[in-house]
Amino acid sequence: MSGLARTFGLARYESHPSAGADGLVALEMAEGGRRSDYIPYTNRPLGWHTDGYYRCDGPDGLIRSVVLHCHRPAGEGGENGWLDHEIAYIRLRDADPDLIGALMHPAAMTIPADAAGPESRHRPSIGPVFAVDGAGRLAMRFSARKRNVAWRDDAKTRAAAAMLDHVLAEEPLVLRFRLDAGEGVIGNNVLHHRLAFAPAAAGTAGRLLYRLRSYDCIATGDAAP
Repeated sequence: MSGLARTFGLARYESHPSAGADGLVALEMAEGGRRSDYIPYTNRPLGWHTDGYYRCDGPDGLIRSVVLHCHRPAGEGGENGWLDHEIAYIRLRDADPDLIGALMHPAAMTIPADAAGPESRHRPSIGPVFAVDGAGRLAMRFSARKRNVAWRDDAKTRAAAAMLDHVLAEEPLVLRFRLDAGEGVIGNNVLHHRLAFAPAAAGTAGRLLYRLRSYDCIATGDAAP
């Protein structure tokens, strides 16, 4: 997967505590232990989010792209929804440009510290939802979770968060797709979610996806290697 990712200009990869020697993270149901406390390692629905939303090291330090490969699909369920974050930006800007201003505030969204998690999450993550990186590209950091997400306490930010929830519920351009064995996705870190899926029957292997995350955007045009 990393070789494929490099052909798309992805060179800087996340050092994830759950990654194997090859840098890949196996996304499957955890049988107890600390990982079972995190929704990606369960069969529960995973709400709208961008990857790495719990870290904020400036727009150039965010996860900007994701590679997924499906090794084994779930027997039932597990469909993903995808929405380009630039579309969400446009919907909010067209409704009220001040909503964008609220979500670009440097303290728009706070993710509390996770003292039991990796060292990088032992402090709160405070930052904007939308940001522009050094190359002028739009980045997004977001989670629709109602728990463990604190919004800046002002009327415009609350209105912006509510409008974003509305866009994610009603947007007709959401792409919905269920990955089958051997299929995958490579793209920028757009908004996405996952439906719940059925656990594996006794004695059978369950849903397994491999994930690679990068701090680089997908290269296009003359920028491609």
